[in-house]
Amino acid sequence: MSSPLKFETQEEALVFFDSLDPITPSELIGLWKGSSLPTGHPLDGALESLGWYGKRFHADRRADALLFSVGSRRLVPLDPKHLPLRLVLRFSGLVRRQWFRNLFAYAMKGMWARGPVAAVKSAEFRAASSAAMIYDDQPIIDHFRRIDADRVMGLMVVEGQSDHYIFLLERAEEIAVPQIRPRIS
Repeated sequence: MSSPLKFETQEEALVFFDSLDPITPSELIGLWKGSSLPTGHPLDGALESLGWYGKRFHADRRADALLFSVGSRRLVPLDPKHLPLRLVLRFSGLVRRQWFRNLFAYAMKGMWARGPVAAVKSAEFRAASSAAMIYDDQPIIDHFRRIDADRVMGLMVVEGQSDHYIFLLERAEEIAVPQIRPRIS
């Protein structure tokens, strides 16, 4: 491993993850910029190609699980319940195609979250109790470990999947998230 954040295999990344210290939910409060740590997972680079920015953790132990960039200084929280996760994993190569990115950008407004969409708590995982983000409407748990004061490694565990999407979160300066008004029928 030439750098602690470049891995040849998922197993190598898991060994590094296991060596990291736990992090508490309160240490995650704030905005985090995300990026894939490539290990051969179908989602490596896929979220970034769609404009994924990262995650925001709130003091009430709730989280915006998927924040996407719209313009240079605006973030939009998406609700993961609108994403067909199994299809995305199976056909992840399509996500990188321009026509799919255009379709996603068009559909994004209909996927805006009306508030935080995940709970944050400590959970036991891989022999350590550390912060985890449990999605409300998807069978997903993101587990976190501290690299240093401003960087966190995350593993996205999807129920029924043996491999994990591995990502890096770096503490970021706050950026506005638009207020979403409920639709009145």
